[in-house]
Amino acid sequence: MPAVRGDGMRGLAVFISDIRNCKSKEAEIKRINKELANIRSKFKGDKTLDGYQKKKYVCKLLFIFLLGHDIDFGHMEAVNLLSSNKYSEKQIGYLFISVLVNTNSDLIKLIIQSIKNDLQSRNPIHVNLALQCIANIGSKDMAEAFGTEIPKLLVSGDTMDVVKQSAALCLLRLFRKSPEIIPGGEWTSRIIHLLNDPHMGVVTAATSLIDALVKKNPEEYKGCVTLAVARLSRIVTASYTDLQDYTYYFVPAPWLSVKLLRLLQNYTPPSEEPGVRGRLSECLETIFNKAQEPPKSKKVQHSNAKNAVLFEAISLIIHNDSEPNLLVRACNQLGQFLSNRETNLRYLALESMCHLATSEFSHEAVKKHQEVVILSMKMEKDVSVRQQAVDLLYAMCDKTNAEEIVQEMLAYLETADYSIREEMVLKVAILSEKYATDFTWYVDVILNLIRIAGDYVSEEVWYRVIQIVINREEVQGYAAKTVFEALQAPTCHENMVKVGGYILGEFGNLIAGDTRSSPQVQFELLHSKYHLCSAATRALLLSTYIKLVNLFPEIKNRVQEVFRADSNLRSADVELQQRASEYLQLSIVASSDVLATVLEEMPAFPERESSILAVLKKKKPGRIPDEVRESKSPLPNATPAPIINNIANTNSSSADLLGLSTPPGSTANTGNGLFDVLGDLYTTPKISPSTVPQNNIKKFLFKNNGVLFENDLIQIGVKSEFRQNLGRIGLFYGNKTQSPIQNVHPELHWTDLHKLNVQMKPMEPVLEAGAQIQQMLTAECIEDFPDTPSMSVSFIYNSVPQKISMKLPLTLNKFFEPTEMNGESFFARWKNLGGEQQRAQKIFKAQGSIDLAAARTKLSGFGMQLLDGIDPNPDNFVCAGIVHTRMQQVGCLMRLEPNKQAQMFRLTVRSSKETVSQEICDLLADQF
Repeated sequence: MPAVRGDGMRGLAVFISDIRNCKSKEAEIKRINKELANIRSKFKGDKTLDGYQKKKYVCKLLFIFLLGHDIDFGHMEAVNLLSSNKYSEKQIGYLFISVLVNTNSDLIKLIIQSIKNDLQSRNPIHVNLALQCIANIGSKDMAEAFGTEIPKLLVSGDTMDVVKQSAALCLLRLFRKSPEIIPGGEWTSRIIHLLNDPHMGVVTAATSLIDALVKKNPEEYKGCVTLAVARLSRIVTASYTDLQDYTYYFVPAPWLSVKLLRLLQNYTPPSEEPGVRGRLSECLETIFNKAQEPPKSKKVQHSNAKNAVLFEAISLIIHNDSEPNLLVRACNQLGQFLSNRETNLRYLALESMCHLATSEFSHEAVKKHQEVVILSMKMEKDVSVRQQAVDLLYAMCDKTNAEEIVQEMLAYLETADYSIREEMVLKVAILSEKYATDFTWYVDVILNLIRIAGDYVSEEVWYRVIQIVINREEVQGYAAKTVFEALQAPTCHENMVKVGGYILGEFGNLIAGDTRSSPQVQFELLHSKYHLCSAATRALLLSTYIKLVNLFPEIKNRVQEVFRADSNLRSADVELQQRASEYLQLSIVASSDVLATVLEEMPAFPERESSILAVLKKKKPGRIPDEVRESKSPLPNATPAPIINNIANTNSSSADLLGLSTPPGSTANTGNGLFDVLGDLYTTPKISPSTVPQNNIKKFLFKNNGVLFENDLIQIGVKSEFRQNLGRIGLFYGNKTQSPIQNVHPELHWTDLHKLNVQMKPMEPVLEAGAQIQQMLTAECIEDFPDTPSMSVSFIYNSVPQKISMKLPLTLNKFFEPTEMNGESFFARWKNLGGEQQRAQKIFKAQGSIDLAAARTKLSGFGMQLLDGIDPNPDNFVCAGIVHTRMQQVGCLMRLEPNKQAQMFRLTVRSSKETVSQEICDLLADQF
């Protein structure tokens, strides 16, 4: 502790030394208790303690607290230190408060007053200490107390640079806690123009703040794009060096460059201003040129700084996805890193190339590095790099290289790390199906997968191979022959037995002409595996046996012996016992015609989205092939044929997967269902583009249907419905032009799948002139979630790439169930939910004159039950509802109190979960 000794606090240094010299925990506690008693007596008995002594004792209390002991006194003495004019005493006071004082403390008012005094000080050191304390505590009280003062400090021309820097960081901390703290209007422009500030610390802190603000309200802060590009250009491309005092190992202002590049990734390419776009392209070109220059230093700091800027520039190029030359150049640059000695660089290069492989402009350039990537998958020492190599091979795969990549993945799978085997199996299964020109090859691949990594082959994979075989007659004989040969291996994985049992039960007759695979041989081969399998697989094999009786009556007696065996008829497993008993009676009682009808061959399965893709999507959100479709998973038993036929004949386009629709045949189902895609969305008068904001998301807080996005080229409408924690959204893309729109590619941007699981189904890539196509999304609320999922839609119109971004109408209130309550129940519940952790409240200005009827209409559409006659004040609105999630149900109460004289609203939300209260409050605030 040299700083402590330099400050002259010898007693503190001795105390710390004593603690370090303690030989046992008991000795340490004894010494601490002795010191605490001494400090307590000093604070109580000696009223003449000067600032130095208070500072020394408060430091000792801080040290004791950091050792893990509770401190229940000394708070007032620490607050008194805030009024000192000495930096060291004030600093210790603020440190104690930041670490030990609870936001509910009775001293908070005194602390806030002291902070206000320091914020108004002419001494910048005192102002900085106050700002750092506010940021450290970061509570709602701090946001409310200083929400108006800190923005003034930030944009004032009289504020010193170091104070501006601290103010920006402090404001960023408070914004994350209370987003409403940032004023709008003229403040927006003043905050954005901090990007031009000459001070490195100020512009770096301001960029972080603006980046957070943009994510919350991109349209309001859109003006930052031009300034960010200009500032980046001055750093990267100008003949003179902007911020030349901040060159880090020959790289000018690398951390600011990274932040600016990251800020620009919040927007689509600045196509409205060609000059800005050209300037940005020049910046990116220059960054690539500098990356190719010989290193100016051998030190790792130089390469780290240069590569940090390069990789962020590549991320921006991938995000924009509109400059073919830059995308190809980025791919070539990353290809050079694949052989770099630095493991981190190889990892980052592979990760970035995964994104480049999904772009039509750079896909071919990525494929040129296939051999190096395969070597990385096999030879890399670091498992995370091997994982990235597998991801890249999956992303770069197409019809031209599919067989080679699948073969290499299969070969590597035998020695692959256990942590990545399951994912590799899914990827091999998807690629082999998607790019199979001959489905005999696909069958071989899946059986090899089961042989090599049977434990990692999920049900979805072996279900899928059965579906493929059933739906394609040309492969059925080959599949039966191949699986029969695979079952003859001395050791055979249980998944292989499942596949063999299912396929031979359906198509064993196709290979029964060969004496080597006669009916008796087939049956005995399958039954030799029976006693080694789990109960579920035995049940499937019993179904196979009764199927074989239908195909081969000559083995009927042998099969009946198996059904009669005590191990089956008297099995402890109810399913096995029931199947053995029923199948035995069926084989005895039924005539051959009845048996053939009941056990006829499985019909083709209807095509639906791949369940394998769904599994992989959960593991790697966003990285899936464009179009692979699949039918429902087959049931591993002998379901009577009429029922199967009913399932097979179901219209998959109208299947009610979530059970949200009114039952078919009900009068309520006509004309109003979600799948009535040609209903009122386009038959009603079109809304003029001048009256529809490009992404009119706020109105969808209170409604489920309408126009979500519209410009001169495309109109995107939405219809949605929700029940408890499940939701279903239909997006309708309408081409407003006289030319087709090509390569329509919607992409979901949402990472909180563990809170809100959103799945997007594929859609047709071409939107003909004047036509409309539909895309379905499903959503499951697993637990309460902040923010709103967003999506981007890229397409090509008249050979010009276009990209639009929008928020989806998926907010927490969509999962409300309205709840009726009387006044007594409401206020009893309201009182019980009165704790600080259960309540959220906001007071805000009305957007215009207060219109109670309009407010009522909005609340009626929000999802909660509007309770009339509950509140004593008839102008107040009271609502109740339950938020349904998979994890729990959260009761929620709301009260909206208008003040017509002041033109203000007070909104209070109480629920059994703090995050729910806060999110509902955030959604409703400023909507009236």
